[in-house]
Amino acid sequence: MHEKAFHRLGGVTHIVVLDNLREGVLVPDIYDPTLNPLYRDVLAHYGAVAMPCRIQDPDRKGKVESGVGHAKRTPLTGLRFESLEDAQAYLDHWEERWADTRIHGTTKRQVAAMFAEEKPCLLPLPVEPFRYYQYSERVVHLDGCVEVEAAYYGAPPGWIGRAVRVQWDSLFVRLLDPKTGQLMREHVRQKRGWYRIKDEDRTKRTPPGTSKLLWRASRAGTHIGTLCEAIHRQQGEVGVRRILGVLSLAKKFGAAAVDDACAAALELGVQEYRFVRRDLERCPQAPLTLQQVDPLIRDLVQYRDLINHKTKEREKEEQP
Repeated sequence: MHEKAFHRLGGVTHIVVLDNLREGVLVPDIYDPTLNPLYRDVLAHYGAVAMPCRIQDPDRKGKVESGVGHAKRTPLTGLRFESLEDAQAYLDHWEERWADTRIHGTTKRQVAAMFAEEKPCLLPLPVEPFRYYQYSERVVHLDGCVEVEAAYYGAPPGWIGRAVRVQWDSLFVRLLDPKTGQLMREHVRQKRGWYRIKDEDRTKRTPPGTSKLLWRASRAGTHIGTLCEAIHRQQGEVGVRRILGVLSLAKKFGAAAVDDACAAALELGVQEYRFVRRDLERCPQAPLTLQQVDPLIRDLVQYRDLINHKTKEREKEEQP
């Protein structure tokens, strides 16, 4: 609505007086209000400055309120329109023929003549319209990336596990410092499932968390560990999610089945988590069962003898 008003006037006002609606003001404060980031950036693009009203003080913008009531009472009373276009055309005609030619009640001057004097003071409209964006907070994952619509974008080093502000539109994704609002990274939008990481953000050594994952993979199975090492060597921190995926497959299908699938992947030279998953789903394994005989499982007779022994000792202690 602000943009339509600026284009309607043919220029931008230096100051915009607004109420404390959440779309404009997040935290009302007469001295230092917190503006909605999107609203703030829209005004900055057009060169205007927001001036929120004092809370519960409608007299501060009385002319605006009276203008709304004037429009309701004068041109729109008792009328119905089939569409917004019909209503707008009627209001345009009313404004040109009556509203602009009338004598203002307070200034005692013609409205159109007063606007002709003030119009040169308006700021010029920018060449390009404002590019609207979406914004939210995201937590930087273990691979150093944040997720935006199923695509992943790298954050600067040192931000893993911390929240950052993210802005995105159809062209770019921007990562901002949550405290200062400073731009940290700007990435070109990627397809779903794709990554975008700057070369200077790629770590030169294996982070402790990734080293622990690789150790877990090696303990799960020889071929599992070899495949996960290959994934990390080729894909870097981007491959951390694939390593987590391989470990999750070991929980679902069993370490032995996943180790065999990883061996097949290594033999074919396909070092991908997706290949292992599809191989396991295509050839379902027998469901895991509890083992009845194992060197670590003691015979039940031993537990029976231990219970009887402890029971007899307790009986002796209780006897007078």
